[in-house]
Amino acid sequence: MANKLTSKTDTDQPMLYQIRIKGHLGPQWTDWFEGLTITLEDSGDTLLVGPVVDQAALYGLLKKVRDLGMTLISVNHVEPDKAKPSNVNQ
Repeated sequence: MANKLTSKTDTDQPMLYQIRIKGHLGPQWTDWFEGLTITLEDSGDTLLVGPVVDQAALYGLLKKVRDLGMTLISVNHVEPDKAKPSNVNQ
C-alpha cells in the first residue's frame, strides 16, 4: 500500500505560490522579487506568482512584503496549471 503522506511536495522541485498584497507595486520592485511574476490586478491588488524552493524562501518573500509596509491578503500553494493569471502587467 502506498504511503498517503508521499506527494509532489516531497520532491526537490520548487512549489508554486500566489502571494496577494493590497495595493500596486511599482515596476522598480521587479528585481527585488526576482523569479516571480508581478500582476497588477484591476481590484488594486498585486499578485506575485512563482516558484518557491522551500519554507525559508517563502518566509523571505513574506519578509520582503512586510518590509514594503504592504498588507498581505493571502498566500496560496497552487498547481502549475492554475498559477497563470489572466492579465499580466509587469
